Amino acid sequence: MTGGVSVRDVDAQQFITAYSAFLKRQGKLPIPGWVDTVKTSPSKELPPQSIDWFYTRAAAVARHIYLRKTVGVGRMRKVHGSTKNRGSRPSHHVDASGSVDRKVMQALENIGVLEKDEERGGRRITQSGQRDLDRIAQTTLEESDEEDEE
Repeated sequence: MTGGVSVRDVDAQQFITAYSAFLKRQGKLPIPGWVDTVKTSPSKELPPQSIDWFYTRAAAVARHIYLRKTVGVGRMRKVHGSTKNRGSRPSHHVDASGSVDRKVMQALENIGVLEKDEERGGRRITQSGQRDLDRIAQTTLEESDEEDEE
């Protein structure tokens, strides 16, 4: 399969795993010092157990913004939010931490994957970021095709 493979053609989980591995290998993504202690949402009881969760979140954010035109921090908070267990009271949806999503977006901005959208607000994917994501999608699709043939 050659040519026009985009992120839409690849399974989300496979793509996010592949792109987070790429970001880790590249080693350019600036990681804040608090990643090992911070909770990602008020609805969570513990911080993430994976040591590479920041790369995974960055890959998920990049994919989300790729699929839509412009996305702000507030939208990402809603996407990554979850239901809060309130004991005997009914559960409610709680948005995720804005700081975590903001820092992820800023980190992706620093390596040139995202850029600020001045007229509409929020952030959008850059040309080079789109090229990177499409390339990773291509290799992910090829790897999954090889596994299907076996």
